[in-house]
Amino acid sequence: QLQLVDSGGGLVQAGGSLRLSCAASGHTFSRYVMGWFRQAPGKEREFVAAINYSGGLTDYADSVKGRFTISRDNSKNTVVLQMNSLKPEDTAVYYCAADRSWTRRRNEFDYWGQGTQVTVSS
Repeated sequence: QLQLVDSGGGLVQAGGSLRLSCAASGHTFSRYVMGWFRQAPGKEREFVAAINYSGGLTDYADSVKGRFTISRDNSKNTVVLQMNSLKPEDTAVYYCAADRSWTRRRNEFDYWGQGTQVTVSS
């Protein structure tokens, strides 16, 4: 069982930045693909970014490409989502997730954090 704890959300003005972190425990962290998803009120949970086992491969949703950066530190069992140039439409609950395989499909991720709220004001 892999446990994930999200943190770092908050309220920020449009154009600002936030840094989300996800701490993992329970299994060998480097064996998991890590992803970030988000869910806005009334909408489905959507893919934001993913990073492979070593951190050498990343994938981003088109809506965040060039503004968000995903990274991981396998020595600290953490994955980080750096969010810059935030827009009101980025407002959502953000979740980190883990899976053994390279994917961006929500239903294929086996482990989830509890979520952290990000609110971007205009």
